[in-house]
Order: sequence, then C-alpha cells, then structure tokens
Amino acid sequence: MIERADINSLLSQMRAIKSEVQQGPRPVEMLDLRAEGIGAPGISKTESNSFATLLKGAVDKVNEHQSEASRLREAYERGDPGVDLPQVMIQAQKSSVSFQAMTQVRNRLVTAYEDVMKMPI
Repeated sequence: MIERADINSLLSQMRAIKSEVQQGPRPVEMLDLRAEGIGAPGISKTESNSFATLLKGAVDKVNEHQSEASRLREAYERGDPGVDLPQVMIQAQKSSVSFQAMTQVRNRLVTAYEDVMKMPI
C-alpha cells in the first residue's frame, strides 16, 4: 500500500514539473550590434559561441534525463527500497518529453538550413 507521504511527494514533484513547463523557455540574450558600432547586421563570434553553448547544454540536459531514467529503472528492477514506481515513471516521462522536444528542435534547424541553402545568391 502506498503511504500518504509518497503521494504528497509525487504531487509536489508534479507541481514542480508543471511550474517549470508554465515558465516556458528562457529568453536568449542577443548582442545589439548597433550598440557595438557595427553597421551591418550579422552574427558575431560571441553569438555563435553562445548558440553552440546553448545547444550543447540542451543536448547534455537530455542526456542527463535519459541517464537518470535508466539509473532509476535499473534500481527499481533490482528492488532498491529507496526507489518507487512513481519516481521511475516521472523520470521516464521527463526523459521522453525532453528527447521529443530536442528532436523537434533538430528538425526545425535542418529545415531552416535547407531553406537557407535553397535561397538564390
């Protein structure tokens, strides 16, 4: 039988996830090229580095979610008393959602790249 503390823990985890989702994506700070005295718009080296850092961070976060889901699943299968099924299922869903989101971002980036490549010079 599930104890009341486990239900409260599960509810608090669900509320935390809901609040993270409702906050939405964090805004990315953009470099104002006009303030830097650069007349033509473009991408500076700092912007490309920050985009690469942002993308790598997102991929690392997805990997972290997947690793944690695997670790919890294996611990539950071994019968670890500190791991319960709701924890395993929540982490598996986090992993799945983050992977699906990353796949959508990748698809959009590929589409944007293809569109740019099709533009006449």
